[in-house]
Amino acid sequence: MTPAAARTAYTLGWYVALPWVVVYLLLRGLRQPEYRRFWRERFAGRGPRPGPAASIIWLHAVSVGETRAAQPLIERLAAEHPEAHFVLTHMTPTGRAAAQPVLHALSGRITQRYLPYDLPGAVRRFVSEVGPSIAILLETEVWPNLQFEAQRAGVPVMLVNARLSERSLARALRWPSLMRPAAARLAAVAAQTQADKTRWALLYDGPVNVTGNLKFDVTPAQALIEAGRAWRARLGARPVWMFASTREGEERVILEALASLGGGPDRCSEPLPVLLFVPRHPQRFDEVERVLSTLGSRVVRRRAFASMSDQSVVLLGDSMGEMPMYYAMADVALIGGSLLPLGGQNLIEACACGCPVVFGPHMFNFVQAAGDALRSGCALQVQDALSALRAMRSLALDPARRDKMAKAALGFAQAHRGAAERTVELVGRVLSAAAAR
Repeated sequence: MTPAAARTAYTLGWYVALPWVVVYLLLRGLRQPEYRRFWRERFAGRGPRPGPAASIIWLHAVSVGETRAAQPLIERLAAEHPEAHFVLTHMTPTGRAAAQPVLHALSGRITQRYLPYDLPGAVRRFVSEVGPSIAILLETEVWPNLQFEAQRAGVPVMLVNARLSERSLARALRWPSLMRPAAARLAAVAAQTQADKTRWALLYDGPVNVTGNLKFDVTPAQALIEAGRAWRARLGARPVWMFASTREGEERVILEALASLGGGPDRCSEPLPVLLFVPRHPQRFDEVERVLSTLGSRVVRRRAFASMSDQSVVLLGDSMGEMPMYYAMADVALIGGSLLPLGGQNLIEACACGCPVVFGPHMFNFVQAAGDALRSGCALQVQDALSALRAMRSLALDPARRDKMAKAALGFAQAHRGAAERTVELVGRVLSAAAAR
């Protein structure tokens, strides 16, 4: 199949899928009303336009993780290009909400909207309305129609903080006549690791730079760290076990392991641990509360933290943007998405807060970071939920070992900083090359 025919087939697939996309948004909107808003942005590419500026720098951050990773990059780009205005796009309401800190920090210099679905007319209107000088996509975003329209408009497209797992590479190579031409339209790729670079070289013939992981450059808000320490003090001497960014099904696996460990939290080893659950997705908060209520203890949600005491057993962190606070409360954190084959979640933020981490066998989305964390001595890898709980209990009962791991976590996070600066330098080179054409 020729590249043109492949892109036509891909576009037809999008049109066929549109009714199901609408149904999906409506169903998600039952639990998250934000999904019922901004449909003109999603389907038509129409939305707020940036004000007049010497240059428009557009960054696309799909959801929460990418948006947080984008923050240090945007701040450094804003300092390097004081004349520029920024357009920040997302695909999820949680990603949109996660951008509030950088929106406040650069008030008046950022326009926020959704990226339209990859339909030719919608992305053409989007590119025309925004008028970007450069497009910067984060992590895994390769959109054939978007990149075609950007190239036709003369907009260089970069992929930064890029990662590519073996599984994702295999999927891409199943459609070489679609994905290779889409990748070929990238002006540059900034990969997180050497392994990502090697995999990208099998898909993309252009320059691939290893710049590191932008998540290491995210600085936890000191106010949140202090708030977490204050909440932690209210819980007294009891250890706090955090289950961070848990995904669907993991809470039940953890509760089953708790029962095996000692019949639930009221009969676990002494001292009695406080269980702090922070689910990854906000639409699951109520569901997780119902699951946790089977423990037989009152579940204290974030809004009721003022009422918690040293007798509280189960806490539910059901807020957005407060992960540093939760990590500052915890003695040790189990990283979600790793107990089931989901690829794991970001462990870097926990380390930056000085929180030792435990994770399960499934960290294929964070292979390099997980391996580096293990080698640095701030993390433990286990094979299942029961062994995770045993590791957490062991750490909580050994303050000297826990403190050593906490210091190693801070050192690990600090040692890997610098990706934002390297990426800003690469952006400058791509902008200069575009201006010279």
